[in-house]
Amino acid sequence: MPNGSYHVNMNKLGEKYIFSTIARIIIPGVLFFTSCKNDPRDIVALTSKNMTQVDKAYDVTILYSEHGKVKARLFAHEFIRNETARPPYTDMKKGIRVEFYNDSEQVNSTLTARYARYYELQQNILVRDSIVIVNKKGEKLETEELVWNQAIKKFFTEKPVKITTPTQVLYGDGLEANEDFSFYTIKNLKGQVQVNKGDVPQ
Repeated sequence: MPNGSYHVNMNKLGEKYIFSTIARIIIPGVLFFTSCKNDPRDIVALTSKNMTQVDKAYDVTILYSEHGKVKARLFAHEFIRNETARPPYTDMKKGIRVEFYNDSEQVNSTLTARYARYYELQQNILVRDSIVIVNKKGEKLETEELVWNQAIKKFFTEKPVKITTPTQVLYGDGLEANEDFSFYTIKNLKGQVQVNKGDVPQ
């Protein structure tokens, strides 16, 4: 199969996750683009499987849209769908990058992490390991676990957090933030270090 991206349409809840010879994936409310690295024989084998088997795709781009506008773009190197689990989920074990967009489709913030698991029915993405979120003001959040709830467009964590701004570094346990990280609340603030602009530790 030639290299390139493939358009995948995501429709209603409850539809099956299907690979076809053009690498189609159907999951609710999202657009996928996958760079097809599978041998054609692997694709045929996948389509002949029972639909409850675990399926994989590689170099996937997922577009989240609202009212016809792209609100977020997720990149995953490996996309593993487990339909037999209850609830079903999708693992992204080899790292993710998410870009969040404003109404003008400009990047408001970015998220990177080494692992994520998507529970589509709950609209939750569990993100873990070396999480970094940076917003357009240059503020940076670092933590090891985060839940991204797509229904209410918020992030939650009970884990230790570090937030670096142009003038201070904040430490605490637990955080709630909106999706573009323009507003956040540290639940248990444990430390605050004032720094001169330009001297913020990395």
